[in-house]
Amino acid sequence: MTNETLAHSPRLLTPDQRKARDQARRADAEQAMREHEAAQKAFYANKERLKAERLAREAQARGRQRA
Repeated sequence: MTNETLAHSPRLLTPDQRKARDQARRADAEQAMREHEAAQKAFYANKERLKAERLAREAQARGRQRA
């Protein structure tokens, strides 16, 4: 075998290493999902706040036009 062949051979993991890797990946994925959900909640809360402010401004502007 040449050095090139060894460099491209798959890394063999023991069952314990594979289990640890899978647990770490699962933990990373769960953290990413929690962060994504928090960002989504913040986004929609801000969207609703801005919508309420816009509707209030529009209602106030309509009230001034009638007066």
